[in-house]
Amino acid sequence: MKRSLVSKVLCYVFAVAFILVGWWVTALIVKSPALPTPAATLPVVVQFAGALWPAFWLSTYRVVVSLAIGTVLAVPIALLFARSKRLDALFGPVLYLMYPIPKVVLLPILLVLLGLADAPKIALIAITVFFQVLVAVRDAVKAIPESQILSIRALGAGRWGVYRHVIIPATLPAVFTSLRITTGTAIAVLFFAEAIAGSTGIGYFIMQSWAMVNYPRMFAGIIGLALLGVVLYAIFDAVEHRVTRWR
Repeated sequence: MKRSLVSKVLCYVFAVAFILVGWWVTALIVKSPALPTPAATLPVVVQFAGALWPAFWLSTYRVVVSLAIGTVLAVPIALLFARSKRLDALFGPVLYLMYPIPKVVLLPILLVLLGLADAPKIALIAITVFFQVLVAVRDAVKAIPESQILSIRALGAGRWGVYRHVIIPATLPAVFTSLRITTGTAIAVLFFAEAIAGSTGIGYFIMQSWAMVNYPRMFAGIIGLALLGVVLYAIFDAVEHRVTRWR
């Protein structure tokens, strides 16, 4: 156990070192003030931490609420579609047509309907999360062998028992996998929404710095946005390991 932990820590140390070396080499090749070296970046982040902190927490709030709304709405609908051939046949084509549509194109409509505050940004990210989680969970449920469901029913389990002992455990990994994948997409959508239609958040912070040609400040915002993605990804990964120990 201890050896496994040490090995894991060493792997992460190697990963961080690899990224820093790649960053440093790229910065030396590009030779642009927009991409400082790692050694020059830390003082910049510390310098602008006071201005970045409120924006960081606001963006975190928007992403977390959006992920929660999108997931809570998507999971039960995905279970319903996957377990009902009639509903799946009826709404499957609708999902097939709507899923590939880039959800960011809905931002102007959401701005007109919901204003310029948090609501349109949260709604846009939640819609994006909803479709990605819906597809992943629906496919995971449909992949469950029918023999497993028949076996649990033969032991006397009712509908809730089937969901509790077969369907939900089988779909939890798909939920967390989709959440980890969606985290990157959600933060990308967040940046777009805050940069294009907003005056708060890290996205606005980055674009405002770019407009002022203040590249150190801009880079501090980029690091903040990257840190947000890494933290959320790590949280989902840790929760999955705890919730799905049976794996």
